[in-house]
Amino acid sequence: MKEKKEKIIFILLAGFSLAFLSCSVNPVTGEKELTLISISQEKALGQQTDLEIKAQYGLVEAEKIAAYINELGQALVPYTHRPELDYHFAVLDTPVINAFAVPGGYVYVTRGILALINHEAELVTILGHELGHISARHSLKRLSQMILVQTGLAVMSAIDKRLADLSGLASVGLQLLFLKYSRDDEYQADRLGVMYARRAGWSPVFIINFFQSLEKLGDLSGGRPLPGFLSTHPLTKDRIERVKAMLNEEDYKLKVNSSQYLQNLQGLVFGDDPRQGFVEKGKFYHPKLRFVFSLPEDWTVQNTASQVRLSSKDGQAALILLVEKSSEELASYAEKKISSIKGAKKVKEDRLETGNLPSYHAYYLIESTEGETLYLRLGLIRYGDHIFSFFGLAPWRNYSSYDEKFKNSIGSFEELKEASYLNRQPQRISLVRANGQEKVIEIFKRENVPQNLWKQLAIMNQSELETVPPPGTLLKIVK
Repeated sequence: MKEKKEKIIFILLAGFSLAFLSCSVNPVTGEKELTLISISQEKALGQQTDLEIKAQYGLVEAEKIAAYINELGQALVPYTHRPELDYHFAVLDTPVINAFAVPGGYVYVTRGILALINHEAELVTILGHELGHISARHSLKRLSQMILVQTGLAVMSAIDKRLADLSGLASVGLQLLFLKYSRDDEYQADRLGVMYARRAGWSPVFIINFFQSLEKLGDLSGGRPLPGFLSTHPLTKDRIERVKAMLNEEDYKLKVNSSQYLQNLQGLVFGDDPRQGFVEKGKFYHPKLRFVFSLPEDWTVQNTASQVRLSSKDGQAALILLVEKSSEELASYAEKKISSIKGAKKVKEDRLETGNLPSYHAYYLIESTEGETLYLRLGLIRYGDHIFSFFGLAPWRNYSSYDEKFKNSIGSFEELKEASYLNRQPQRISLVRANGQEKVIEIFKRENVPQNLWKQLAIMNQSELETVPPPGTLLKIVK
């Protein structure tokens, strides 16, 4: 992964001098603009980033919803300003509410945003918005500016930078997901989203419903590995009013397809999926890979499809767990992993009990370019046909206060056997039809919807708890 990432960065920088001598025409505005990234480089960046996104965050297992989203997205492509690109649409397996566009024709929505939406037309306009970012080359413009002034895409601490290198999060493409679009870029993408949806025959009116739901719900990402919609797509009153001004009477006559959209959500996982890992009583459990280990007290946990990251409350230390299928001998595997970390020198191998599981342990010093020497504890554990790699990082000057926590977590790793944890299942979206007599809150009570979700689900149904929905209305509930 690291070799591929460096190749992409090299391609971008190598093309700098040639691109600097010429300007390209923006497909949306028709105006000439400086870009340091050619179409072939854009496609290469998109292809590599797509692989990294899928590895880091995972895709939903529901093939039906994935095919449905792709079908809607492809229907919009002929109406964009760059229909010649090879477009790809995917659903990320995360409850975070967001949608992303990656240069080269890659568009992602999360299952979290799908749960919030209520109409096919609403989703199509959001997809159109993301296609607008690609058409107008917004990410490429930002990236060109970064290269031109020779600055990094993110300011990281020495520890974060090393962890990002280890886990692949230092990738240029992945870091683009965390950048905020400018206000002008959002205005333009909104206009293009409305235009593309309208031209393809869907009503863009319902994007206003989405904005209103977001205002009520807020950004629920809450320290998760991916940012929420409000973090990357700033929402202002002015922006909403501008979109309203784009709409016309004819837009209300176009396709909406609410029922068809909602029926595709039936059975979709809602919230965190415990099968992919969860925290309970000071331990991290992973039913799918059948392991468990203890957490340092008061440390935060971020869990994705490819890694588990623990961070100390003071921000001075972190422990990351990666997993990979491999039959390689542990010591040589360790040597290969450490060779990718610039400045890492082995101090000594160490002994640490990990039950009956074969393991290898060592610690290293890393001379950092930031001037801070880091301590790295590596713990490799063979379990089945996988190697589980723990990387603990802390400043060398006070590593001892963290090393005991690293050793306790690594040493506690063991096979998960308890059925109550192995069989843990996620909540899923289900649909009920209103009878025209009950309030939303009464329907939730009758269907035994968890009370802590009532307010959120009312917003997700674009309703109020005391509202009586018309007979036949489909409502999303969670079971």
